[in-house]
Amino acid sequence: MRTRPGRLRAGLRRTTVRRRDLLGTAGHLASLGVVASLAGRGAWQAAGAPGDGGQGLLGRPLRVGYLPVTDAAALLVAHHRGLWEAAGVASAPPVLFRSWDAVGQALVVGEVDVVHMLLPMALQLRLAQEAPVRVVAWGHTNGSAMVTSTSVTETARLAGRRLAVPYWWSIHSVLSQHLVAACGLRPVIGVSPGPQEVELVVMPPAEMVSALASGSIAGMTVADPFGAVAELEGAGRVHRLLGDVWRDHACCGVVVRQELIDTAPDAVHALLDGLVMAQDWLEAHRQEAAELLTGGGWLPQSQTAVARALQRPEPGGVSHPDWHGERLGFSAFPHPSCTEQLVRLLGDTAVDGDRSFLERLDPVQAHDLVVDDRFVRAALERVGRTVPPRREEVSL
Repeated sequence: MRTRPGRLRAGLRRTTVRRRDLLGTAGHLASLGVVASLAGRGAWQAAGAPGDGGQGLLGRPLRVGYLPVTDAAALLVAHHRGLWEAAGVASAPPVLFRSWDAVGQALVVGEVDVVHMLLPMALQLRLAQEAPVRVVAWGHTNGSAMVTSTSVTETARLAGRRLAVPYWWSIHSVLSQHLVAACGLRPVIGVSPGPQEVELVVMPPAEMVSALASGSIAGMTVADPFGAVAELEGAGRVHRLLGDVWRDHACCGVVVRQELIDTAPDAVHALLDGLVMAQDWLEAHRQEAAELLTGGGWLPQSQTAVARALQRPEPGGVSHPDWHGERLGFSAFPHPSCTEQLVRLLGDTAVDGDRSFLERLDPVQAHDLVVDDRFVRAALERVGRTVPPRREEVSL
């Protein structure tokens, strides 16, 4: 049944934040540091020992799934550079999927062991569908934008038009709806928009740029490098960086099957060790990363677009230039405050589907129901990192 969701509550509370990047550019793992961190892991340092067939702790390669966006960069780098193998678990070549539904299904049925996944999607899978999956880390922060046609010079000009998002359960849909509501418009789903409404549609990211260029949508809120592609092709312009709306927000988490945690915890430790090393490398080697991700065949977009996504210039006209919302960040620790803020925002977000589980969900308790941070906490401790305090800041 097609419905018009009720208007979002006006006046979201704004809270202040004082935070530092968890994985800053200082202290990147040099070769001796990598060796030292690997030597301190204990039980799972035995990967590659005689008799394991070169398969590491799982006895088989780790199976990874991803969507072709820069959100997947840490997973792809960990495989390509052999960081998981060095940490103790072999990995098969990551498998590319074209939609978030396909990513989620592959993980739930056991086709893959680990994916990067939209955090709202992971929450919905775990709590509404009771899927046996867990968020074990953040894959990145920021990295998305609302990109509009050149005729949309202010959000209010989306009135009566269509805006594409990659998935209902996505930070892209959540923040788009709140941005639209903040300027007095009403987001609707499944019906033609009225003069004070914006129709949200789900569209695979790979189809968005052509849809924007053809005029079938007026805007798209999506992860890079699709925003960068739209800019380079002249199909649209960045209207609002999502990192300028929610400071250093997590878009995707690293999600694994509960079975992997239960039966191969040492492999999960190795998985997180490799992930942290990959994130550190990415922070220090952004141009080289663009070459690796495109030249290695992992991302189908041009190297120019991926390089722009990883090294966006500081934009003009942002509300919070000191937030540096243009910068794709690599911060592994999944902060409880972010999960809580996400659940509160979801309470005012329309979806085309059942959202009744949110009515029973305590935002404060949601994190522990979805996230298992033991492994990433240990991985950070092994490289001498502490988890800094964090508070959320959302500003429409």
